[in-house]
Order: sequence, then structure tokens, then C-alpha cells
Amino acid sequence: MKIALIGYGKMGKMIEEIARSRGHEIVSIIDIDNQQDFESESFASADVAIEFTAPQVAYGNYLKAWAKGVKVVSGSTGWMNDHGDEVRKACSEGNTLFWASNFSIGVAIFSAVNRYLAKIMNQFPQYDVEMEETHHIHKLDHPSGTAITLAEEIVENIDRKEAWAEDTTDPKLLRIDHIRRGEVPGIHTIRYDSDADIITISHDAHSRRGFALGAVLAAEYTKEHNGLLTISDMFKF
Repeated sequence: MKIALIGYGKMGKMIEEIARSRGHEIVSIIDIDNQQDFESESFASADVAIEFTAPQVAYGNYLKAWAKGVKVVSGSTGWMNDHGDEVRKACSEGNTLFWASNFSIGVAIFSAVNRYLAKIMNQFPQYDVEMEETHHIHKLDHPSGTAITLAEEIVENIDRKEAWAEDTTDPKLLRIDHIRRGEVPGIHTIRYDSDADIITISHDAHSRRGFALGAVLAAEYTKEHNGLLTISDMFKF
């Protein structure tokens, strides 16, 4: 498979390494200093572009890739509120985007457990639920995209929670706390607390390598599929 990389930071370099080890060809690498390469023949030859950049430029990168007929796999977050409708419309008209807030296989499994546990806990109002996410000090946004995805799954399945929020004591809101320390790749913890006991589930990433492998697996899946794709399409839990 021919892959283009959009964004060439730590994650982009790790994706390149894993993609090559799986026998794929990197035909184009686009970063901030060579944006003109979106117009190159090498970029247009890609089966899939894997995009990990900043929220403010992600949507524009999708448009540039689609203009060349290139499918996109993206882990960029923060663009959904401003451009979610446009992306859904574009994907209904023949373009392809595989988007996930987290590409880790472990997080996909954790997400399935989270949904299942929330459905059970909907029957037990004596348990209140809260979430905590911890990431490295270089991560400026909060809560993380993964935390937001997990929180939305809980809100969807627990009737007593109307939405999620940071810094809240409102019992109708799911509280998300964030911590930034060291070089932590990512820890997400969900707690159900009652007067009698506490139930905790947690995912603790050892490194970013699991995210990078998941992005390459998503690209392999995307090559053979079309439209707006998610991690749930790839892993049928």
C-alpha cells in the first residue's frame, strides 16, 4: 500500500517506521515547511494519507487530500464542532475519512468495556461516575479526545448524566479531571463510587507505539472501505 504522511512529529515518525515494517511504501511526507507537496504527483499516488496535526489545520488537510482523490486516516481532534457537518456531507459524496480520537487496540477494547459497564450501571443509581485523564506536559488541550469519546459513551448509556464537564459538582454532569505530568503517553480512568464500594476501570498506555500501530491498521482497513469510518467499524465489539 502507498501511504502519505501529513504531520511528521514523533507520531508521524513512529507511523513511518511501523508502516515500512509492514511492507508499505511511504510516497510522500508533508509537514509545515513543504505544504506545496499536496499538489505533487507523489502525494496523489497515495492510497491513504495518515494525518496527525493540529486541530486548526486538520480540516484543511482533509480537503487538500480529497481534492487529489486520497483517502484520509486522522487522529487530529478539536475540529468536529466547527466542521463536523461538512465532513459528514463530504464523506456522503464520495470522500473517505477514518477518524478516531485514539487508535490503540487496547483503547478500542477499553471503550467496549466502558459502554457495557455504563449500560449495567444505568440500573444502579447509588453509583456516581467520574473520569480522570493523565497525559504528558506537552499536551495542551483538555480533556483529551479519548476522554471525550469515553465520556460521551457513558452519557449515552446512563440516563442520570446529561453531559460531561470539567470542574463541576453538578450531579447531572459527568466530571472529567485532567492531569499533565512528565512524558505520560496516556492514562484514562473511570470510577463508579457508592457508599458501599468503588468500581474502577483504567487504560494505561506504555508508549505511543500502540497508537501508531493502530493508525497503520486503520489505513489498511481504509484502503478497502469508503465513507466516514470509525474504530467501531474496524473492531466489531
